[in-house]
Amino acid sequence: MSEKILLVSNDIKRALYRITHEIIERNKGAENIVLIGIWTRGVYLARRMANMVDDFEGISVPVGTLDIKPYRDDTIAIKSHDISQDTNIPTNIANKQVVLVDDVLYTGRSTRAAMDAIMDLGRPKSIHLAALIDRGHRELPIRADYVGKNIPSSRDEDIRVYLEEVDGLDRVAIISPSRNLAIKEKQR
Repeated sequence: MSEKILLVSNDIKRALYRITHEIIERNKGAENIVLIGIWTRGVYLARRMANMVDDFEGISVPVGTLDIKPYRDDTIAIKSHDISQDTNIPTNIANKQVVLVDDVLYTGRSTRAAMDAIMDLGRPKSIHLAALIDRGHRELPIRADYVGKNIPSSRDEDIRVYLEEVDGLDRVAIISPSRNLAIKEKQR
């Protein structure tokens, strides 16, 4: 496998600044916004964005955490839709502008699961999606309202977001299978 670095710390910071400004502009301020990060890296991105909102607007927006595992459609486990202990929404979301924050938007299935979970928690005025990376290949009719960077990729590649809080550094990389492996797979 080969790894190519696509974004470094400053690139990620600029993308988050841009996304945060767009959120504030679209909502005509930050008074009614709730940022909800999808575990794991979406949580840390949402926290960073909340700090930026505070810097820009002087407003502390609530930040929630959302574990979508009970809502995923690719697990064999019985669907209980019990709220996970990793889900923590610190405010009532009724009539709020909820912004789901995720690191990579791919098929749209995680976003669908997150929307299902949000609807079980209340009825927000709207749900928007902010993704640091949109790599395409949607399987559901879902799009991000705010995107840090569009990175076209093939299905056999992987986009990895590394964040200081989890991984000890900030960067985005694309992981490609080695040419020899790809050639062997084609020969099968």
